[in-house]
Amino acid sequence: MSAWELVALGTASQVPTRHRNHNGYFLRAGEEGLLFDPGEGTQRQMLFAGVRSVAITRIFVTHLHGDHCLGLASMVQRLSFDGVTRPVPLYHPASGAPYVERLLHASIFDDRTNLVRVPIDRDGEVARDERLVVHAARLRHRVDAVGYRVEQPPGVHLVPERLRAAGLEGPVIGRLRREGAVEVGGRRIRLEDVSEVRRGRSMAFVMDTAWCDAALELARGVDLLVCESTFLHQHAAEADAYGHLTARQAGELARAAGVRRLVLTHFSQREPDTARYVAEAAAVFSDVVGAEDGLTVPVP
Repeated sequence: MSAWELVALGTASQVPTRHRNHNGYFLRAGEEGLLFDPGEGTQRQMLFAGVRSVAITRIFVTHLHGDHCLGLASMVQRLSFDGVTRPVPLYHPASGAPYVERLLHASIFDDRTNLVRVPIDRDGEVARDERLVVHAARLRHRVDAVGYRVEQPPGVHLVPERLRAAGLEGPVIGRLRREGAVEVGGRRIRLEDVSEVRRGRSMAFVMDTAWCDAALELARGVDLLVCESTFLHQHAAEADAYGHLTARQAGELARAAGVRRLVLTHFSQREPDTARYVAEAAAVFSDVVGAEDGLTVPVP
């Protein structure tokens, strides 16, 4: 299975700073390129990070607050300018459809894109193909917001020792993969006899939300959790009132969900350094990364 990696394009919350752009995250997932929450300036951040628009195969918007979506207007124009005419699914909360339409037609341009709207109005699976399975769930914010979980379908790994023991080599192995079973020396050998199922990689994207069961279920057992941590825990009451998490709560969420790696992001402008956020989360969860603009984080 090919490697996955997350590129943090922007890591600020409501107000960008000298060192943090509005939100924007790009997941390289094999042959897929997933753009999450393109805030203002995402197109330029992609240039700095070496992410090309033609690599985008799907776009995800968690909610229609400006720091998570204002870059959509420029991104659709860039896709058109670069000749991306293949279908590109655009996932977003169903109630945000009027805002999405305004953003996609915010100015005059020659629209050659084929964005396929996928409005989310329920929890559960919203897409499945041979490359990815996508789940969405409604979170707990001041406006309709959804989180996403992206998984590779399980893969079949051929075990060399089992192949040798079964006397299989050369073109017959390819036929076994295609047909599921072959006859060799009067014996019928099934694919499951010489292989094992390998779990695919997974990532959960949990942006603006207070603590809720939906966030926990989206994150359950994922390899990488990208999670908002707008507030430090001394402001926990304020965080809950505004529909946000603290860094400590993000760590508690990662621990309760059994994730492998946690990426903290969506930082308040009043805290220029991520060290305190990371320290709070690391007190309850071991593998914590504080996102910085331009940082690439491998998915375990």
